[in-house]
Formats: sequence, C-alpha cells, structure tokens
Amino acid sequence: MLNWANQFNICCFLDNHHYPSHYQTIECIAAVGAVKIFTAQNNILEQLNEFCTNNHDWLFGHLSYDLKNEIAHLQSAHPDPIGFPDVFFFQPEIVVQLKDARCIISSLTKNPETVFNEIINTSVIADGASYTVSIQPRITKQEYLQTIERLLKHILRGDCYEINLCQEFYAENALINPVTVYTRLTAVSPTPFAAFYKLDNTYLLCASPERYIQRKGNQLISQPIKGTCKRELSDAAADAVLKAQLQQSEKDRSENVMIVDLVRNDLSRVCKEGTVKVAELFGIYSFPQVHQLISTISGELDEGTGFADIIKATFPMGSMTGAPKLKVMQLIEQYEKTKRGIYSGAVGYINPDNDFDFNVVIRSILYNAADRYLCYLVGGGITFQSDPEKEYAECLLKAAAIQTALRGYDRLPVI
Repeated sequence: MLNWANQFNICCFLDNHHYPSHYQTIECIAAVGAVKIFTAQNNILEQLNEFCTNNHDWLFGHLSYDLKNEIAHLQSAHPDPIGFPDVFFFQPEIVVQLKDARCIISSLTKNPETVFNEIINTSVIADGASYTVSIQPRITKQEYLQTIERLLKHILRGDCYEINLCQEFYAENALINPVTVYTRLTAVSPTPFAAFYKLDNTYLLCASPERYIQRKGNQLISQPIKGTCKRELSDAAADAVLKAQLQQSEKDRSENVMIVDLVRNDLSRVCKEGTVKVAELFGIYSFPQVHQLISTISGELDEGTGFADIIKATFPMGSMTGAPKLKVMQLIEQYEKTKRGIYSGAVGYINPDNDFDFNVVIRSILYNAADRYLCYLVGGGITFQSDPEKEYAECLLKAAAIQTALRGYDRLPVI
C-alpha cells in the first residue's frame, strides 16, 4: 500500500501498528490523489470551516504549528526550509483501509478491484544504498544548555510554568529514498500514530506516539504526553524499575498535570459545561525506545461546533507549547532558531460523518526532495525542576530511532 501510494504526488498513509486501544478507529489507511484541495494564507480558519462544512467525503491533511500565528495573532520570522503550507487538506481520489483482515477500497475514478490489483502488483523496491547525509545541530549543546538556563529564569519570575523547547538537527544536500527511511523508522519505532505524508516534493516521515485530538460523534478526546524515560530492553527487571521511577517521578507528574489542566481548559471552550473529564491521569505506556506518561481528557461537544472552531480552541496542542499558552509561544519564537512548520502540528483525517483523528507530529523526519534539505526536531517540557543536562539527554533519547533509521545514510556528529 505504501509503495503504491507513493506513486501519487499527494498521499497520506496512516498506520497504528496494531497498538491496542479502545479509542483507535483506524488500523491502516491510505488516501491518494486530490479531487479537491484546501490551502490558504489569510482568514484560514474561516475558509477551512466553509470547506469542511461543504464537504461530505473523506478529507486528509495537516495543520502546521505556525497556524498559531492566526489563532493567537503572533508572527514568526525564522526560516522554514521544508516548506509545508500552514494548512493543507485534500479530498482523495482513492481511499484504502485495512480493518479486521479486510481491505476496503473506495474510489471516485476507478473500479475498486482495479485499484486492489494495482496495489498487490506494485513493486516493493528494497533500497540498501548508503547515501551521504551529514547531520549537524542547528545550535551547539552549550547554546541549548544556556537557553534552558534562561528559560528557568522566566519560570522563576512567573512568566510561565512550563515551556516546550525544541532544537533542530539538519542536513543540506541530502539524498534519501523517503519510503525506505520511513520503513526503517517504523520498523525501529512502530507507534500508534505513524504517518507517511507527501505533498509533491515535501515529505513527513512520522513515528508519533501521541494523539492530538479525536472526535467520535459528540465526544472529543485528547491524549497529551508529558514524561519520558529510556527503556532497558536487555534487562526486564531494570526496565521495570525505570518504568516505576517514571510513574513516581515528581518532575514528570508535575509536567503532565500542568498540560492536563491546559487541555481541560481548551476543551471546555467547545464542550458542554461539566462534561470535560480526565478519563486517565498518568497512564504509563511503553514504546520501543521509551516509557511515557499519557493522560486522557474527554468532553461532550457543544451542538453546532465546527471543525475549525475546535481547532481554534485547542491548537497548538498544550504538550508542544507549555503554559500559559500565549506567553510560551512568544518565548518559543524568541529562543528557537527555526520555524517548526509541520513539526508540532498535526496530521490526520476527517471522515464523511465528520468524525476525525489527528496526531501530534513528533519523532519525525522532514524532507524537501527538491532542495535536498532534511531535518528533525526534538525537545521537551521545561519546568522549574528541569536539569539542563538531563533535558539535553532526553532530546537525544527521543532522536534515537530517527538516527537509527538514518544510519547508513548519515554521518552523525559526536555530541
């Protein structure tokens, strides 16, 4: 399915890698071709609301982090070398779903049986080439540590409680096969919100473990992640100790509950009074490289609330900003060096019943094939309890799967 989808100029391939969850509705889905597209630079949400209201089919696409400039009346002056638009949605020509050992194909232009035969006859080309991709940090480790120290002063002054700081690692003149790298990435780190997303020459290769927001009927669900520790896969007893330490960590629980409060506040703007609840607090979930604390917040949606209204109330997601949201977005712009673009944004779908599900774009490789620019961003939540050295180590931990996926392609720096 993935190799077949990649033949199209526009495609979105979403895979949950069989993670068990009663919230999950899509196992694996591919959307290709574009019958209609939506993108805009001004009055984005107003136009998006109209586009979604007039559409009664599947829509796939993304929200860039920099949509916050319209929502919160902010500006961004940093460079954006990847070039995804702030918002993009498309009505696909063909949708292919895998569900309970069934393949469900719907198409506006082709017989589904023809599509099925095209998929199963698509060649899967193994690319074992070792291209040279020289990864380097946008800022030095010392600059990162100094920035953390400055942010801690902001926290002590009461400017904010928690702030998510990200740094970029990048390569110029990079030449890769995006399908191969995505396959390597998700083999090393299979996650419930993985995405291969292509708009012409721009690619997102995403191994995200985090849900931004889901709608099922009149229910909204958000599942922010805050709190991370490494795994010790060679020693089950040591791994269990690390997992227990994370669950009991005062610093990580403090990080998590701050964002839970922020998400509760966001959902309350579009949900019926008294319906916003924390279904799970400090749930601990294990992924191939890390254990993480995940909380689940839900609410009953107000009648007549459109998709764009929900986005305006909840975006960007609190786990990628911090609190209070407006102030930390201003500080992020002040201290980071690159536009986040689609990173810290969301990729997902809206189905014909107006239900939707969107991930948080993290643990991802971004690639502009035309300009041969490749990058990935990693970061974490900074609170008054943060230790700069440990925060830097957490960044490298979160980048481990990406570095493994690029190995054979890259010359990684000694950090």
